Amino acid sequence: MKEFQITENEAGQRFDKYLAKLLRNAPKSFFYKMLRKKNITLNGRKATGNEKLNTGDQIRLFLSDETFSKFSQQEQTARAVTDLDIIYEDTDILLINKPAGMLSQPDDTKEPSMVEYLIGYLLQNGSLTEENLRTFHPSVCNRLDKNTSGVIAAGKSLAGLQELSTLFHDRTVHKDYLCIVKGKLTRSRHIRGYLRKDANLNKVSVSPTKEKDAQPIETQYTPICNNEHATLLKVRLITGRTHQIRAHLASEGHPLAGDAKYGSQEFNRYFRDHYGLKHQLLHAYRLTFPELEGKLHNLSEKHFEAVLPVQFQHILKEEHLEECSYENLE
Repeated sequence: MKEFQITENEAGQRFDKYLAKLLRNAPKSFFYKMLRKKNITLNGRKATGNEKLNTGDQIRLFLSDETFSKFSQQEQTARAVTDLDIIYEDTDILLINKPAGMLSQPDDTKEPSMVEYLIGYLLQNGSLTEENLRTFHPSVCNRLDKNTSGVIAAGKSLAGLQELSTLFHDRTVHKDYLCIVKGKLTRSRHIRGYLRKDANLNKVSVSPTKEKDAQPIETQYTPICNNEHATLLKVRLITGRTHQIRAHLASEGHPLAGDAKYGSQEFNRYFRDHYGLKHQLLHAYRLTFPELEGKLHNLSEKHFEAVLPVQFQHILKEEHLEECSYENLE
């Protein structure tokens, strides 16, 4: 017999979803059959699988060691260790300042992402155990491009991850970015368009009118400071599509400094030659949360900011883009 007690990280999910993670190599028909035969019980009683699990619930599996081992065997969960720049942390969520050059989530390159670093951090400080990883994997909720820095939100518990994911899906979190773009901009704008993704090229295109497979996008921006050839912008994403800020501003004639995919070669060359810049200057500097209850009540009506990378700060200083009034950042 195997016995498991539901932790706070695992509470809130349906029993059959939990079993699908615990017995990840078993067909669903197997554990439904075991439930019917009372070979799997919840708090000592027969269960159907639709039950919502609570912290402290007892699950018993009357299975042979061989059967359990065969159906529960899983690959080692990837993890990595690095110093994370923690902006905020409680029992359910983390807000982290992601550096440029780090993936938000795993991809085919196999290089460590924020998810692996998050798991490594939580294992190291005791917030997560190897046993927890059988049925729950902490993850990030807002994905930033590899070379975009700034605030990234992650769920430490299942409930925290679910509530955060719902917030971002419903677009009730305000996401503000800072970037340096080509040209001298002097007025705020709210721009709209349609974005179409080419998955093969990992690139998007923006058009002013609806095209096949294109999704509507909205972007707001406010100039903070400018010189004769560049402007520091505050950008708010209304929608949050792939490469939206980079492609949308480029389509308006104001590509981001350092953006090899959507940018201006001449503009990029200037920043590369003067500052060694090898990626787009785009920083997710602030998340603002609405009124909240439940697991996220500590975030209610608060905003959290990520410090600019050192290279970004240096460029602002050298380009005299730090000398303006920053009232527009509020």
